[in-house]
Amino acid sequence: MILHDHCFCLTIIVVLFAAVLSSAISSSAAEPTTFLLWPQGAPDAKGDQDSDKPNLTVYTPPDDQANGTAIIVCPGGGYGHLSLDKEGKAVAQWLNTLGVTAFVLDYRHAGKGYHHPAPMEDGQRAVRLVRTNAATWKIDPARIGIMGFSAGGHLASTVGTHFDSGNPQAEDPVERAGCRPDFLVLCYAVITMKSDYTHASSKKSLLGDNPDPDLVQNLSNETQVTSDTPPTFLFCTNADTAVPAENSVQFYLALRKAKVPAELHIYQQGAHGVGLAPNDPVLSTWKDRLADWLKTRGLLKKQEN
Repeated sequence: MILHDHCFCLTIIVVLFAAVLSSAISSSAAEPTTFLLWPQGAPDAKGDQDSDKPNLTVYTPPDDQANGTAIIVCPGGGYGHLSLDKEGKAVAQWLNTLGVTAFVLDYRHAGKGYHHPAPMEDGQRAVRLVRTNAATWKIDPARIGIMGFSAGGHLASTVGTHFDSGNPQAEDPVERAGCRPDFLVLCYAVITMKSDYTHASSKKSLLGDNPDPDLVQNLSNETQVTSDTPPTFLFCTNADTAVPAENSVQFYLALRKAKVPAELHIYQQGAHGVGLAPNDPVLSTWKDRLADWLKTRGLLKKQEN
């Protein structure tokens, strides 16, 4: 009886949550809406503060431009803070101009008192949540990508190499959905945790001072690529000394070896953390290359009703 009551309450919460999402969409497609990944509390939450409540903010394109593709955006910040404006909001608003529905992920990190596996759990949950509510957001559940900048790129590549098909026995309907993204977009991404090219502060913030070597290997995502890894777009710069281009190159070569479709752009100039690079007429063209790649893969074609 206790289990039955619990399931009934959970079902009511899910129904009400979907209703809130639907209402938010119908009220104003242009107004960003923020919602919690876990309305009942995140796993291993340390408290009940805002910092303990990872969330997604959705930016929707106009209905007549929306094409059914969704991208979850993971801002960077060395796993110690988040660049929510430059690598979140600005990127989401640009994606809207392509007809893409964008979800900015405010995930847990060391600055909030969290280490692995909290960021990965948040990224996986974001994919499950968007996929579960695909009909509400008028998106294709098979056209959900994840995009990340710097350490957010490490998170995106982690979600793209550490995924499952969901738990069909889970009481929470969201947990029944698979968390494999359909494509990856990695922007000057941290990839490795085990070589000379590691971004040391990201590694420390995520894994601590003396991480288990097996964990370091497992989260060096260039070693985790398989033929099931999603198609990937990568860009970085040759001049980046914070996160050297070798991170992207190693991941690209692993994708190539696994015969996963991939495209890599390395710009000669450009410091780390440029975001959309609005003040650089050359580097800012990376987003045009991304738009071309999305178009080539049919992801900007309007979804058939």
